[in-house]
Amino acid sequence: MNYISMWVLMIAVMVISFIIQRVLQSKMDKYSNVLNHSGRTGAEIAAKMLADNGIYDVEIGCVEGSLTDHYDPRTKVVNLSRDVYYGNSVAAAAIAAHECGHAVQHQHGYAPLKLRSALVPVFSFANMAVQWVLLAGVLLINVFPSLLWAGIILFAMTTLFSLITLPVEINASSRAVAWLETQGITGSQAAMSKDALKWAAYTYVIAAIGSIATLIYYISLGSRR
Repeated sequence: MNYISMWVLMIAVMVISFIIQRVLQSKMDKYSNVLNHSGRTGAEIAAKMLADNGIYDVEIGCVEGSLTDHYDPRTKVVNLSRDVYYGNSVAAAAIAAHECGHAVQHQHGYAPLKLRSALVPVFSFANMAVQWVLLAGVLLINVFPSLLWAGIILFAMTTLFSLITLPVEINASSRAVAWLETQGITGSQAAMSKDALKWAAYTYVIAAIGSIATLIYYISLGSRR
């Protein structure tokens, strides 16, 4: 892969990523104005889904920001953004159920989640060091070529993490939609939930594609040298 092809590909990934983020925000804004049929807030949805799955050791917290919702398997806390925690919209229900989907994965020992959790320390180190190692590797490629390959290995670790994240997120969404349908969120509202979570998943897909493309470029650069 030459420099021109690399830049064209990376610009395309950036443009597609921007479009997906805008569409996702638009979908969330739209579905945030539709009250869900269950009438429950995101916090209540989360509590009910956890209880229905026999999970009583997971807390539900409220965090600041937009789309900052996440499940932390280390502390066993489902963190919901304020709009999701207190909101009773279709979007709030979908997001809360999705994050609880991760708690259900944790409860049942879902293999990709276990692998991703195990790789978090490795990913954190690689993500922190990779840019500096790659930069030094490119600048010193004729003097110390092994340094570039060290950077490539670090970048490969971040790419692996992105790939492992895909089944974790998709499976959590599938669990969320299936459970929401048992709570009366069916028909058009089920379709809205699927649509919102689908576009959220696309953000992980395009990130993984961009990471793979960049990794291939660095490998080709190292191979030529």
